[in-house]
Amino acid sequence: MPRALAILAVLVAAMLWGTTGTFQSTLPEAREPLVVGAVRLWVGAASLLLLALAHPASRRAFGQVPRGPLLLAGGFIAAYNLLFFAAVTRAGVGIGTALTIGSAPLWVALYEAAFLRQRPTARKALGQAFAILGAALLVLAGQAESLTLTGIALALAAGLSYAVYSLASSAMSPHAPSNTIAASTFTLAALLVTPVFALVPTGWALTGTAPATLLGLGVLSTGLAYALYTWGLKALPASTAVTLALAEPLTAWLLATFLIGEPATPLKLTGAALLLAGLYVVTSEKRAEGL
Repeated sequence: MPRALAILAVLVAAMLWGTTGTFQSTLPEAREPLVVGAVRLWVGAASLLLLALAHPASRRAFGQVPRGPLLLAGGFIAAYNLLFFAAVTRAGVGIGTALTIGSAPLWVALYEAAFLRQRPTARKALGQAFAILGAALLVLAGQAESLTLTGIALALAAGLSYAVYSLASSAMSPHAPSNTIAASTFTLAALLVTPVFALVPTGWALTGTAPATLLGLGVLSTGLAYALYTWGLKALPASTAVTLALAEPLTAWLLATFLIGEPATPLKLTGAALLLAGLYVVTSEKRAEGL
């Protein structure tokens, strides 16, 4: 797979994740965040299964998915969904989101340095720093939220969960088609979060436009997004993929600015510029090394 196509796939996945906030803003105020996370996993898993079963090669490859990495990927993407929603409840949307998405590339870098003896080049580290700082400015600008140790711990745990999911999915990529890997991972994750439906109210999910919104959230922001992300992991290291995923808050900010009318403050414009600069540096690193 050409590297440019893999980069594009992950960026489009991040853009689709960036629509999550817009989808959720149309749900009833009585919505339960944990139910939203569980429903998006179930709908996403169903759409990924249909995608995998539609292709003979993907359909035949379910037995080729390595069990160890699959258990890690499925378990940690399920944990990520629940921990992230718990984090934004305890720490606030801004701080919870910033710590979660900003810590994921750092967790991957720590793993690669400690276990694989791979350290990022100075260029890649600089690009990651720009991207993380830019994402943090986009998410935190204008937020007045209080820090709590519980909220910080939950957000960092969510970031770690997402990092482990990305590393495990990357480890599975040589063994089976990406559609099969994504379908297997999310089916397992959906089964793991099923108890949520018995623990919190779900009646709101069947009222008004909530079913259609949850369907869009599951198919587009989850199923299609993770299909593209898993496909991109076949040609990109996990450290690059999780950094490119920082395009998510940029998409969310653009949607909030142009669709909802949120003001484009100087601080957020600075964050967007830093994020774009960081993504450019990370994606152009391999080309620069060949010069």
